[in-house]
Amino acid sequence: MRYGLILALILLAVVGRLIPHPDNFTPIMAVALFAGATLPSRIAYVVPLLALVASDLLLGYPLDLMALVICGCLLASVGIGQWLAKRRTWTRTALAAVAGSLVFYLVTNAVWVEPHGLYAHTVDGLLQCYVMAIPFFRNSLAGDLFWTALLFGLYEVGYGWLKSLRVKPTHVAP
Repeated sequence: MRYGLILALILLAVVGRLIPHPDNFTPIMAVALFAGATLPSRIAYVVPLLALVASDLLLGYPLDLMALVICGCLLASVGIGQWLAKRRTWTRTALAAVAGSLVFYLVTNAVWVEPHGLYAHTVDGLLQCYVMAIPFFRNSLAGDLFWTALLFGLYEVGYGWLKSLRVKPTHVAP
């Protein structure tokens, strides 16, 4: 059952990046958060990385510095998911999704440091870089919240359904 879940998560993340979608509205960060919250550590960190690498290859994206930065953001989301695992409520799950979105926004929009970037290497240039990325952040946040709610919601429904199928032993009096 667990391996089916792992495969389903990888496929969801890959397909979610391949089908047409608004910019940054993909399940990849939610998959990282969910993997961290539900899978053993040794597997949880591999799942989103496999999904990212597979979808990047299919999309023809290069393995460059930004891809490594994004991998780091995914790993951070797995860590946030692990924090969430033992204390999961819907409020904490939503806050964890927001935290993952913020990490991604703050880290990936530090493109300001690139030597031949679009922005001046000043405080104003850094602020301009972050302001110009706000529309992408909105999509990331909306996507991360949507996909997180969907993944965790389906998981809870499925888990509850599986528990209800278990045969309960009847008590036999001696």
